[in-house]
Amino acid sequence: MGSSMSASAAFQKQLAGYGLTTAEILYRLPDHPALLQSYVWQEYDLFPKFPELRRFLDFWAATLDGALYSVKVAHERLIKPAEIKALGEFRIH
Repeated sequence: MGSSMSASAAFQKQLAGYGLTTAEILYRLPDHPALLQSYVWQEYDLFPKFPELRRFLDFWAATLDGALYSVKVAHERLIKPAEIKALGEFRIH
């Protein structure tokens, strides 16, 4: 059985320095511009330039009718240098 295993695209992005990015996008409803609607976007992206989020926001502005009002961004690298803490010594035998 010759099955090859490969890492998922998401894991490969994390190894390349991408972190999980979440953006809360508030936009005006096209038919009722006084009302705001919320949309949550989540993708792996690179801090601090956020090329994936910028690409999505450019698409939104060019394609969709709801005018953007605000964007709040949270970002967390999921793969980080290991934190090692000495907890004690255990002897076996």
